[in-house]
Amino acid sequence: MGGGGFQMEPDNPLLDDHVLALARERSGRQVPRICLIPTATGDDRDVIADFERLFASPRAEPCVLRLFGRTDDDLAAVVREQDAVYVPGGSTENLLALWRLPGLDRVLRDAWRAGVVLAGMSAGAICWFDAATTDSFGPTLRPLRGGLGILEGTFVPHLHGEPQRLPLLRRLIGDGTIPPGYGVDDGAALVFRGRELAEVVTSDPAAAAYRVEPDGAGGVTETRLPGRYLG
Repeated sequence: MGGGGFQMEPDNPLLDDHVLALARERSGRQVPRICLIPTATGDDRDVIADFERLFASPRAEPCVLRLFGRTDDDLAAVVREQDAVYVPGGSTENLLALWRLPGLDRVLRDAWRAGVVLAGMSAGAICWFDAATTDSFGPTLRPLRGGLGILEGTFVPHLHGEPQRLPLLRRLIGDGTIPPGYGVDDGAALVFRGRELAEVVTSDPAAAAYRVEPDGAGGVTETRLPGRYLG
């Protein structure tokens, strides 16, 4: 998700409902298991409480994997039992560093290979890709390399919602600082099956996602991708 979900659209559950639909498809269970990994928020209590309310039974069987005040000895065992993993927005830099220390990055790659649905918003979407732009280093956006690389290329959230996002994305892809990829609006999400983009879905008819690639002359080409409104 470029933006949205319960963190940004608490009264519009369309994107979160779609995560559950994918988890049901994956598992065959009407009440899928979904795990929040709120590292990017510092395991913020309000984010956790909002998640647990939204995904409470009978909609889903929620759990939370905390790395601050950790209560789970075996991270792989927790993740292996899930039908979906949900990563909220926050600090991408901190998320990646803290996941790598206990090997959670490897656990999540293994979960992806096993078919667990990996979902998230903003930092929770950036993390699956190679590169992005981020405000993790301060209020000025900067390029970020070194994502998990499950999905190739660049992911930039909040494309038209934050004024720095689109101009910087154009410059950094145009000059080769970051690889080609996607710019995604608040209220839009990319759905991948394996590493292939299957579709774009939205919780807002005006939201969109774009493929951004260098044009060979220092600029970029931007292609708006077809989207499906979930409402």
